[in-house]
Amino acid sequence: MDYINQENLFLIILNHLAFLRKILSAQNDTDLVKQYKSGGDINVLGELYSRYMELVYGVCLKYFKDPEEAKDAVINIFEELVTKLKKYEVTNFKSWLYQLAKNHCLMKIRSGKSKPVVVDVDIMHLGENNHPENGSEKEERLNGMENCIENLPAEQKQAIQLFYLQGKCYKEIADLTETDINKVRSFIQNGRRNLKICIEKQALEKA
Repeated sequence: MDYINQENLFLIILNHLAFLRKILSAQNDTDLVKQYKSGGDINVLGELYSRYMELVYGVCLKYFKDPEEAKDAVINIFEELVTKLKKYEVTNFKSWLYQLAKNHCLMKIRSGKSKPVVVDVDIMHLGENNHPENGSEKEERLNGMENCIENLPAEQKQAIQLFYLQGKCYKEIADLTETDINKVRSFIQNGRRNLKICIEKQALEKA
């Protein structure tokens, strides 16, 4: 009687997966997004995500500074993708994934669950409304704050990131940047003021 032993079955599965991966790798991002949204095949999502894992890891490492925590975040973001990709209209997967990774990192920092990063509550609440926010509103506000930080003058941006997102004190920042401590204090104060102006401007534009 013919039968397939475990070793042959394993080889058949490996060959099938290799063949499937070859087919998927030939498809563009848009096709794979549509395929996953319609069928929910995790292999399709895996192929799509594998194309940008280095990008996601780089984003996470930028925020957490800890390789192991960044690796954990890469896994967690993939788990988010399983459900989130089905909910949203995604026209540019790479850009959308990049934004998702940034939001994941910022939300984790804000929640206080990130081990190496110390975040000042004050700056995270700049421009915050008094009414309760849902998840998308929080992500939108954090994204707005991130954009404002990116648009700060170079010295202010560096000082803000080191002080608020990495928990460095004035002296540590002065030593790292080889800058007078009074200038560091000025960069942080001016950076906070410019962030507040930027966030308030964003709020007025949406009103």
